[in-house]
Amino acid sequence: MPLLQLFLVAVIQGITEFLPISSSGHLILLPNLTGMDDQGQVIDVAVHIGTLLAVCLYFRSDVALATRGFVHLFTGNGNSDAARLFKNLVVATIPVVIAGLILSITGLDDAMRSVAVIGWTMLGFGVVLYIFDQIGKTDQTFDGWSLKQALILGLWQAVALIPGTSRSGITITGARAMGFNREHAARIAMLMSIPTILASGTLLTIEVLSTANMQVARDGAIAAGFAFVAALAALTLMMRLLKSVSFTPYVVYRVVLGIALLWYAYS
Repeated sequence: MPLLQLFLVAVIQGITEFLPISSSGHLILLPNLTGMDDQGQVIDVAVHIGTLLAVCLYFRSDVALATRGFVHLFTGNGNSDAARLFKNLVVATIPVVIAGLILSITGLDDAMRSVAVIGWTMLGFGVVLYIFDQIGKTDQTFDGWSLKQALILGLWQAVALIPGTSRSGITITGARAMGFNREHAARIAMLMSIPTILASGTLLTIEVLSTANMQVARDGAIAAGFAFVAALAALTLMMRLLKSVSFTPYVVYRVVLGIALLWYAYS
């Protein structure tokens, strides 16, 4: 694969995975709007690994806490803060795994990969994010995140299987609707991405292991590196900006892009 395409795919995935503007939507748009060949599943796996490493590095203290929580569950300390975080992340991942399997088996996932669908979801869920970001309370805290809230947020996250929705965007929307402030909502959404990316990456890896070769592996390693750098930069910038800036700039981007895509799709 040409280096330029590897770079574009990796940077698009890295930047958009954690910003509330939809990575899957942008990756679908790239071949649709540029005429480039689809990057294929091996590169999809690689860029997901890159973004996974980025979020694990940025939230390394929370990742370490959740890892200890896994151990606590088997050592009689299942009520610790660490165990609670681990259980919340597991529960929050269940809905998206079930929904993803259903879409894959029925073939609906391929049916939704269109410019028109991405246009509507970009526009519609951008407006929904704006509404809840403006009216959402701030009476919930990350430390008080419950299993019930984790399950509800997992259902919100499952909606992101519709291209253009944005996994981080819809999860942040759900968290703001529950009353988490912007920083805590983003933190929860980013941590929820870890088991979700692991689950989807594992499924993709199983599918491509039999077809991979050294050239493809080299391309994948390059793409993973680009995606890691882009994701870490985007994540760092967003989390810093949330101390003083709302999600409105991302909403404006989504609305403008959504309207442009709908014009393109129906013209």
